[in-house]
Amino acid sequence: MERRRVVITGLGAVTPLGLSAAESWQAVRDGVCGIGPITQYDPTGLKVQLAAEVKDFDPSALFGRQEAKRMGRFTQFALAAAREALSGSGFKVENADPRRCGVIISSGIGGIGITEEEHDRGLARGWDRVSPFFIPTGICNMAAGRVAIDSGFQGMCSCPVTACAGGTNAVGDAFHYIRDGYAEAMLCGGAEGALTPLAVGGFTSMKALSQSTDPNRASIPFDAERNGFVMGEGAGVLLLEELGHALARNAEIYAEVVGYGATCDAYHMTAPRPDGSGGAEAMAQALADGDVKPEEVGYINAHGTSTHLNDAGETAAIKTVFGDGAYKLAVSSTKSMTGHMLGAAGAVEAIFTALALRDGFLPATINYQVPDPACDLDVVPNAGREAPGVRYALSNSLGFGGHNGSILFKKWEA
Repeated sequence: MERRRVVITGLGAVTPLGLSAAESWQAVRDGVCGIGPITQYDPTGLKVQLAAEVKDFDPSALFGRQEAKRMGRFTQFALAAAREALSGSGFKVENADPRRCGVIISSGIGGIGITEEEHDRGLARGWDRVSPFFIPTGICNMAAGRVAIDSGFQGMCSCPVTACAGGTNAVGDAFHYIRDGYAEAMLCGGAEGALTPLAVGGFTSMKALSQSTDPNRASIPFDAERNGFVMGEGAGVLLLEELGHALARNAEIYAEVVGYGATCDAYHMTAPRPDGSGGAEAMAQALADGDVKPEEVGYINAHGTSTHLNDAGETAAIKTVFGDGAYKLAVSSTKSMTGHMLGAAGAVEAIFTALALRDGFLPATINYQVPDPACDLDVVPNAGREAPGVRYALSNSLGFGGHNGSILFKKWEA
């Protein structure tokens, strides 16, 4: 089977750092922390006080008040990001075959806030009085569905629900779908809007979240004092396109997608394998898929959640794949700035990785203070750095359930 080349021609993002891909990326370059006190509900008396919220997002201005009410927050984020990706790319579906254009957008939790609201309404008014929009706004696949409706893309439309690996699976699956000849263009990524009392409470009770009250010491990947992740929200959407299709319309190309690996630890509901072997295999698969040697990779955007098990396990995984070469790599976590955006994380981090290659700039792991011997790689501490010679980069995602995904990107070289 012919392996076609796949490039990124559109980017869109709504993140705790900004309301567009460009604004979010500039904040990453500047080392901005998007974490602050929770404002979407009153956290008084609760253990977790901080989150990485999207700021100043006005869905009514984007979609109209009535239409905005018929979308969950995660869907609003996804639709805004998809529109940005399409608009910036110059792609027009009327100039393509819509049956060869698809959508894959993940969400880990979907409209949990809608479920909370409608449960309260059902208790108060009776279960037959819940909103008729409850199901079609709350289900996880609706971000993908609404993006397809809005864009007119009529090809495959899917929603990987693989927890924190979902955004990476969406981008990787879309890459393979185009590469293997099933589509010419795919909108892909992830969206999450789950900063609610129930969702945060659930992660709190399983001791997954940081209880720090200092935004600068809450999401601290690879730091010896890390004590849990910080919940984030938002969306990232990429337009992937077959190379010839992109060149025919003189599209701007941000980077090339060249490899993808996906595995499962088959080990534990929430904990990764301590040796990181599942993540290592995903990275190895991505390298083999792209026919790229480990020593050719210069940067890894790590999953890097700021939990003890993840960061140590991912460090071990990188050493397994790269051997002594691991110490020559830059390995940073942009979750130090965005918090953990769950199903959107991998998509947003794919965007940051592509832009890192385009600009020759490696993002920092900000607020890093205390080295951990178990995480002894170059984590690009506190300040990003220029690196124009990096040609290949990986983006990793590791999710509850043991889901592992890794995408390999190449700097675009015309």
